[in-house]
Amino acid sequence: MKKYIGFEDFQKIDIRVGTIIKAEENNNLKKPSIILNIDFGKDIGIKKSSAQLKMNYKSTELINKQVAAVINFEPKQIGNLISEVLVLGFPDEAKEPILISPDFRVSNGGKLY
Repeated sequence: MKKYIGFEDFQKIDIRVGTIIKAEENNNLKKPSIILNIDFGKDIGIKKSSAQLKMNYKSTELINKQVAAVINFEPKQIGNLISEVLVLGFPDEAKEPILISPDFRVSNGGKLY
């Protein structure tokens, strides 16, 4: 049986859109990742995230891509980096992430509803 949550619970998760302005490979972890600098607009600013995206993305392809991310999780230490936001995606056939992006360009910092 599915366990349902109330709409109030959903509203606690702050999912915003941002534009990747910098992406660089981090091969110093057990599972190599890409360090992302994401611009969430003037009210939220630029946040960092470490994401295991190397199977489906090249760092250079990610620049200027808009992505969805949870911005109100507690920052997490990942290797030598503090990851400030959690970028969101769905698994492909190999269980590797495919990023969630809007179909059209939207303002950075826009909240998912």
